[in-house]
Parts: sequence; structure tokens; C-alpha cells
Amino acid sequence: MKQILLSALDMSCVGFLAQGVWTHPQDRSVDLNSLDYWLDYARLLERGLFDMLFLADTIGIYDVYGGSRDAAVRGGVQLPMNDPTPAIAAMASVTQHLGFGITGNLLYEPPYLFARRMSTLDHFTGGRLGWNIVTGILQSGARAMGRTAIIPHDERYDVADEYMSIMYALWEGSWEDGALKLDRANHVFADPAKVHEIDHQGKYFRMQATHPCVPSPQRTPVLFQAGASGRGKQFAASHAECVFVNGTSKSKIAETVADIRTRAAEYGRSPDDVKILAGATVIVGRTEAEAREKMAEYRRYASPEAVLAHAAGGLGVDLSRYPLDEPIRYEENDANRTSMEALTRGDSTYTPRRIAEEMSLSARNLMIVGDAGQVADEMARWVAETQIDGFNIARLIMPESLSNFVDLVVPRLQERGMFKTAYRPGTLREKIFPNSDARLSAQHPAASARRT
Repeated sequence: MKQILLSALDMSCVGFLAQGVWTHPQDRSVDLNSLDYWLDYARLLERGLFDMLFLADTIGIYDVYGGSRDAAVRGGVQLPMNDPTPAIAAMASVTQHLGFGITGNLLYEPPYLFARRMSTLDHFTGGRLGWNIVTGILQSGARAMGRTAIIPHDERYDVADEYMSIMYALWEGSWEDGALKLDRANHVFADPAKVHEIDHQGKYFRMQATHPCVPSPQRTPVLFQAGASGRGKQFAASHAECVFVNGTSKSKIAETVADIRTRAAEYGRSPDDVKILAGATVIVGRTEAEAREKMAEYRRYASPEAVLAHAAGGLGVDLSRYPLDEPIRYEENDANRTSMEALTRGDSTYTPRRIAEEMSLSARNLMIVGDAGQVADEMARWVAETQIDGFNIARLIMPESLSNFVDLVVPRLQERGMFKTAYRPGTLREKIFPNSDARLSAQHPAASARRT
């Protein structure tokens, strides 16, 4: 039986996907400013043999609902939002195998500095780093970074394609294999003939630089992407090694998975070159009744206003303009087009009331509720019917949600042969792709930047 990948999905914030649930007395997410919080988090995930902790991120604030930031500030809607990178090295120091996926917005990160930061973290983690490539959806983020508006949707991916070519040049092409000498007797640290300056003069970026870091264990970190629009899937098929998808319909997720893999083949990549993980929220109990009671309890702490503020920011539409039971209409904008289409052009209509109720605990992720056997059964069905490779498990109550999953669900998955019983050695890439080495495959576009 196919063994699945497991990633924990979170943000360095209080209100992540389950808006308002931070008020639950057992939730520790308000302790995110404590390093111990993240160290305990990493230890828990490694105990459960999770492949990685995936930290989403956003630039800006959810200020669309009601035309202001008030609802987001009042409800802690992904606010505060700390920088996700500083805790990574500390978490790596208390784990041996857990991978770390970090979100980096390429519209706002200078390529040279970002390449250096990722190489440094890949060194510090021993090659356990991944990069989630995003271009942002919030107009408030554009203003925060000194722009009048966010770049139009499809053009953002044009910027991203050029940005990636710079990253590959710095990580893969600036230092040849064998450039590092460490010859103490002759005072030669590296061979200048094998260390190259990257000269890029493009439409969106200009740069002349030598990558300041010696090659890290993976050189290029494992590449993640979550774009689900047509242009986003094209970008993912070209660049991504892992793609995150979300939704509650097996048939629609299966279509997305098939589409991404078909597009990847057009770039000369095999289906095994792209792993696809579905976002999921899991509520598990020792019995089904206990799990249902937990779900009802968690929902009592959810904030409808905060849920709508979060959804409005993602859609780029002020949902406060709608009566609670009026269906939302499609509006073309440069926010999350996939979410807009899912909520307005599907088989059923969504109203603000329905969003506040159905998305209170899981946003647009699938939700699995039951005892350990039922959860494992449903996960197996998703893998069989959609051909996904694993799940991105979002926390609800921290750490209760994940500790329950580790203690109850992981053993069931292992009994069925669906999940590993021990970590494989090697880098994050070698763990995710068992037949690979630490470097990107020769079929990946990055390989063209290598010097021989």
C-alpha cells in the first residue's frame, strides 16, 4: 500500500484557519512569542514521524470586511503575524528528521537576500528546508511594501517565473561542484575559477552578484506551491516538487491532481516528480461520539465575524455588504480567484451565513471527524479516489489537535501500512522522494543553471 506524506499546517499567528477558537481554554497558540512553544511543537511532530512543519505566511492585514481592519484586529485574524523563519534553526536543534517548509513572498523579497537566508537555513537544518513560493493576495500587503496596488493576478506568475530563474542561478550555478577547497596549507578557501557571478538583466529584476553562501546540502530547498488557478497550476507544473491543494470534493480534487500532473509531463517531468498534499482538519476522539462532541465544543468558541473577515480578505470582497442569507456573486479581482470560483460557481451557493458556519473550523480544507479507525478510513479513501500523496494537517487547538492525531491516528495508519514506522535518513528531499538524492532532479528546470 502507498505510504502517505504528513505535514502539519500552521502560521506564526494566533487565529489561523479556525477563527476565534484561540479563546478555547486549552489552546496555547497565544504563546507563539515564546520559543519554547515552537520547540515543543517540533518535538511533538517528530514524535509522530511527521515529514514536515509547513508554515504559511501572509504580508498585510485582513482589512476588506467592513472596509477596515477592525474585525481582524478584534478577532485576532492572522494577527499578530510573526516572521516564520527565526524559530526554524531552534526547532532544527531539537529534532533530527523533521522538515520545515517556509513561506516566502517573492514579490517582496529581494532575490539576493532571500537566496542567502534560505541557504543559511538549509545549512543550519542539515538540508531539511523547503520553500513555499507565494505571490500574495492582499492589497494591504502591497501598500505595506510601498506599492499602490498588488500586481495583477497572472502577471504575478510572470514575475515569479523570472524570480525562479535568478534563484536557480544563485543556488545551482554560482558555485560549481568542487569549488570549495579549504586548503589551509596554501591559503585557498575556494577556487575563483569555479565561483561565478550571476548577471541577470530581465523585465522585472536586475542583479549582478555571486551567491554569498557555499552550497548547502540541498542547494535549492524543496519547492512547494499552492496556486490552483490555471496560471498557478502552470507555474506549479514547471517548478514545484510539492503542491498543496484544498477543497472538500474528492472529484474536484482528483481533477486538480490529474491536471497538475498532465501539465508537469509537458515540462518533461514524471508524475513521481510532483507530490500533492490535500489540506485537512482532523478532529479525532476515542469514539465517534467523543469526536463529535469535540467538534461541537470547538464551534462554540468560533467567531462568525472573524470567519467572515478572513474569508473577505481572501476573496477581496467585502462580505459585510451582503445580507446573511444572500448568495455571494462572482467578482473579478486580483485576490484568490480559486476561492472566488469555488464559492460562487460551484454546484451550490454560498451565503455569508453558510461561510460563517461551514468554514468556522477548517476554512476551505476538508474536515475529517471520527474515531481513529474512521479517520484512517477516510484518509485512505481520499488517497485512493484522488491520487493525492498525503495531507497537510491544520491545527485547531494547540497542541491538543495534533497530539490527539499523533497518539490515535498515526498508529492506525501504521497498522494499515499507510504511514512509515521510522524516518529515512537524508535531507528533506531524500525523505520525500526516496529514489532521489539531495539535489533537484536533472529533469527539473533548475538543472539548466548548473555549470559543468
